[in-house]
This record gives sequence, structure tokens and C-alpha cells, in this order.
Amino acid sequence: MNDIRRTILWVIFGFSMVLLWDKWQIHNGNKATFFPTPPAQTASAPAVAASAAGAASVPVASSAAPGAAAQPPAGSPVQPAATPRERVTVSTDVLRLAFDTDGGSLVQGELLKYPEMGDKAKPFLLLDESADRVYVAQTGLIGGAFPTHKTPMALVPGPRELKDGENELQVRFESPDLGGVKLVKTWVLKRGAYDIAVRHEVVNTGTAPVSPQLYLQLVRDGNKPAGESSFYSTFTGPAVYTEAKKYHKVEFKDIESGKAEIDKSSTNGYVAMVQHYFATAWLLADGVQRDNFVRKVDANLYSVGMIAQLGEIAPGQSKSMDARLFAGPQIETLLEKLAPGLELVKDYGWLTILAKPLYWLLDQLHKVIANWGWSIVALVVLLKIAFYWLNAKAYASMAKMKAINPRIQEMRERLKDKPQQMQQEMMRIYREEKVNPMGGCLPIMIQIPVFIALYWVLLSSVEMRGAPWIGWIHDLSSPDPFFILPLLMTASSLLQTALNPAPPDPMQAKMMWLMPLMFSVMFFFFPAGLVLYWLTNNILSIAQQWIINKRMGVPPQFNLPKFR
Repeated sequence: MNDIRRTILWVIFGFSMVLLWDKWQIHNGNKATFFPTPPAQTASAPAVAASAAGAASVPVASSAAPGAAAQPPAGSPVQPAATPRERVTVSTDVLRLAFDTDGGSLVQGELLKYPEMGDKAKPFLLLDESADRVYVAQTGLIGGAFPTHKTPMALVPGPRELKDGENELQVRFESPDLGGVKLVKTWVLKRGAYDIAVRHEVVNTGTAPVSPQLYLQLVRDGNKPAGESSFYSTFTGPAVYTEAKKYHKVEFKDIESGKAEIDKSSTNGYVAMVQHYFATAWLLADGVQRDNFVRKVDANLYSVGMIAQLGEIAPGQSKSMDARLFAGPQIETLLEKLAPGLELVKDYGWLTILAKPLYWLLDQLHKVIANWGWSIVALVVLLKIAFYWLNAKAYASMAKMKAINPRIQEMRERLKDKPQQMQQEMMRIYREEKVNPMGGCLPIMIQIPVFIALYWVLLSSVEMRGAPWIGWIHDLSSPDPFFILPLLMTASSLLQTALNPAPPDPMQAKMMWLMPLMFSVMFFFFPAGLVLYWLTNNILSIAQQWIINKRMGVPPQFNLPKFR
């Protein structure tokens, strides 16, 4: 048996590289090579014809610019003449929104507290309908020739900016009579809130009962958000949540092919569009029956939405349905308060059970320290304290291996032509010295899921976006501009390798020096917060390993590489 501990470490390294390769493949629009996402986690979308009941009759989204002639939905009468199409801009302390008078749709949304990464002077643009991209929120009625998101509507006069001392701002649109129905749509924005209340009042202006259905949809192009890194990937696309089937991500490419199914009918949950750090979601009250759908709208244009039953409305009567639209950052504590399961748009994957308590602890540390960089350092320190005894056993095993390494090397040289005898002699030495070659590996393996979960916490948390640490680090979500942290991390990884016992096999010894160099290349392009986390972990590991070596009487020495 060769060095078992080294073999297992090689397996861990190889598995990490496989995961990174899969992420690279997914980021570039390809299928995962080794670990395709199971249907239970990522539900692909049915084709339009097979989508939720009624979804095929939802009017196709219009991407025409303001002022252009809007085309009526298929099968509906010609829209009545109305005032010229225009955009209406309203703002609160956290949002600046633009509505289209065609349908009273939300066609632009800026988050005033979050700057653009490329231009810090501009607020982050989440929703947009322009020549470059499409990402809008639309609602309307189906079940007849009723008002839709393409119907020209009249804007009711009112304030357009939330003034100091005010807590609420309303934007109201009224449709003309269509099919014996009038739709009044009221958007209600509140101070400090990223969730917007939307009331739909449906009035039967005809002489016969009507039974319209209300649709709520998010329409988006299939492009990745600008500025996405090529060295790690995050999910962009629709998501559907119900209590029955929980959280389903839907890949754009699966909407094209129509492979799997989502939970089409429920009385709870939400539909969302998700991207790195931010999300939008339509929310209805629990108990309201709705049909969920995803579909292709046009070339590179997709929608996710739900259709709710309003029931029969008698002549002269009206019915209202309230919904909420969330459009904002993926702040876990905020999302948890808005709707059950909404925090899952901040996706930790299969390590959610570990990631959520780690995020909670990081958030608590930040409340005390008030700096996300130092909070990361403090969290890693607490984790190292929690795993101190496991690490102590691992480093003690490494120290023993290092102490007997000269004896192993001499034996290997002496028996290099007798592999079977070499193996037997190596096991005899291990027994005599009471050394377990796996003793240094198992404690480390136990900790790996925790540190991977912490990696996803730091990668997914919008709190890192634009958060400074010290000096030259002004944004923990962006790479170190001067590569100081990656260089320090590379140096610390090489120092760790030098402190570890050298593998008996010369080729393994060379590769153990090349591994940290190859692995460190990626960290030059990783967010500074992630590099800070790894660097802190390396420094604390080196300190503990040095102390244990000294306590066990292992002289300080460095196993320097030999590449001859």
C-alpha cells in the first residue's frame, strides 16, 4: 500500500477539480460533464403547449420601445385609441421605477442603494426594456377579449416621488372597457421596501357575467448578467416554489427543449427570476389557487408566471385581487419575512443545511464588528476553534509521519526493486511507530463540507457586494485589484506544503508542490472576500501545525521541492 493519506488527499483534490470543471461547463452554456443536475433540483420547463392551463393564452410580451405601436394579443379586438404611449418614472428612497402606460407594466427598475459594478456613480439596473436587454414585470387578464399588458391605459394623476415624511406612494392605471371588463391596476410603493403591492380591481361593465383570470409574469432574455466571472458560475433563470415540490430552478435551455415539469398547480408559493445577488418574484396570498407556467416567448426571451382564478363577476359588480412584486437584493433575513421559501432564491445548493447557520453566524458577527471583511476573519477563527481537536489529531498524525519520513525514504531506496517487500516493510514501520497513515486525512475530510458551504455563503451574499475591508480592498465581491491577497494565499499554501511530510514517491512529491500553484491561479480572479477566507484559514492552519510539531518534538524543517 502506498501512502494512503496522500492518495486520499489526491482524491479530494481531483474531486474539487471535477466540480470546478462542471461549473465551468455550466457557465459556458454546456451540460455538466460529471454531475448533471437532478430533476428534483432543477426542473426544466414544459413546452408552451404543455405548460400550465391557460398559459398558452397569456399574450406574448411586447419588447417594443416606448412610443412604438403596440400589437394587440392574438385573438383580441383592436385596442381602443388612447393617449400616446409613455413611460412614467416614480421613486422612493430605495427604488426608481419606470412604468409603461401600455398595460401599466413595470419596465425598468433601479436599486438606489446598490451601485453598478462598472460605474459606481450609477444605481444598479435590475429591470429594463431596451435595445440591449429585456427584463420586465407584466400582468393582465385572460379568458376573453379583456385588458392585457398590451392594452393602452390611462394614468391617474398623482405624486411621482416619495417625499420626506411620507411612507407610501401610489401609481394607478385604468384600462378602457374591453369585452365588458375594465381593469384598474394600482402599484403601491413603501419607504424602505423592495416589495411592491399590486392591486387588480376588475369591474364588469357589461350586461353578462364574466369569469376572467389574472396572470402575473416576469419576462426576461436568456443572457447572463453583465460582469459575470468566467472562473465561477451562478444561476440565472426562472424558479418556481411550492410547498409540495419546494424550490425548482429552471434553465433557459430546458425551456427551449421542454424536458421536465414544474409544479403546475398550487395554492401557495411564488414564481421568480433569479440572478447573482438579486431576484424578482410574484407573490400571491396563501390559499389562492394558481397555475404556474414557464414558456418561451420569442427568440432568447422567456417568461415565468402564474394564473389566478377570479371567479364569476356579475354585471355591475367588481372583484379585486392583491399581489406583491419583490424586486431587490437577496438579503436572506429580508426574504424570510416576505414569504415562506423566498430566501431560497439565494441558492446554496445541496449544502443549504450547513450554509444557512454559517450565514446567520456571519450576520451576527457583522452586527458586532460592522465590517464584513473582519467578520469573515472572525468567522474562520471561530470555525478553527470549533474544529481545533479534529485539526490537532490531523496535525499530530502529520507530525508523526514527518518524524518517520527519513526512515521511510531509506527503506524505499533500499527496496525499490522489490515492491511487495517494500509494501510489507512500510506497514511494519507504521505498526511499530503506531502511525495511522489515514489519521491526518479523516479529520480534514469531515471539515470539508463546512468550508465548501462557507464558500457558497460568501459567493452568494449580496452583503459582500461593494463592502470594503481595509486599505486597497474596497469591494469584497470583486477581485483584489493589486493581487496582494492571492499572492499571500499562494505563499501560505506553499508554506503549508513545506511543513507537511514529503510523500515517499518523488513524483507525488513534485505534484504536491505543483497543486497549490495550479489551484492558486483561480484565486487571482476570485472575489477578494473568498480569497480572504482561504488566506485566513491557511494562516491559522499553519500556526496550529507549527505549534503541534513543536509540542511533539518534530524539529522545524521544510520539505523543499526537488524537480531534478
